[in-house]
Amino acid sequence: MPPDALTAASYGGDRSGGALSVVIADDDVLLRAGLASLLDRSGLTVLGQAGDGAEVLSLVRAHQPDLVVLDVQMPPTHGTEGLDAAKVIRQESPNIAIVALSAQAEAEHAMALGGQQAIGYLLKSRVTDVADFLDTLRQIAKGASVIDPALVQQLVSAPRRDDPLAVLSAREQQVLELMAQGRSNAAIARRLGVTKSAVEKHVSSILIKLDLPVTGDDHRRVQAVLTFLQAR
Repeated sequence: MPPDALTAASYGGDRSGGALSVVIADDDVLLRAGLASLLDRSGLTVLGQAGDGAEVLSLVRAHQPDLVVLDVQMPPTHGTEGLDAAKVIRQESPNIAIVALSAQAEAEHAMALGGQQAIGYLLKSRVTDVADFLDTLRQIAKGASVIDPALVQQLVSAPRRDDPLAVLSAREQQVLELMAQGRSNAAIARRLGVTKSAVEKHVSSILIKLDLPVTGDDHRRVQAVLTFLQAR
């Protein structure tokens, strides 16, 4: 997960200046308890645990946490209950950060949450580094928009008739993928081994070629890219 994800200070622990408060929702009791224990040991405050969408909504309304970590698929149908709950949370409490954990790479699920601040969509199977995972949670709580890199790659590389990405060079497509992960220009430069000014030129070219407005607001840049990827 990208450590250089974009931030916005109106979210997460920055609201109170204290420990990040979290509500966890997953119908797998062992996974939920393990995650709660991990977060608690790492200095986060776990305010409650839920096993379904209705329960997590009740906890969120009662406690107003900084961050909600929830499974996409939960009872009763194991369809999109978690995703549906996330949408309600965002509507009712837009300053609460949300991290959706999924067992499967579902592009439409990720895109349903994409293009907003303080939103994350992570694949459970790819959470293999605890420190990296915790850092990603904190970045999202501060306002980052993070989609699992594996899913971003799937979206970028998916074939499509009249593919609008065809207008981009191979390097620009690499930059676009890293932009969609929420990485800053400096982070992209480090990853690709080029200068920051070179990345800035690529970003400007990408936005022009995709007919997306050039803006000085980093979050709007990420939002624009995610909105474009949503069409894929």
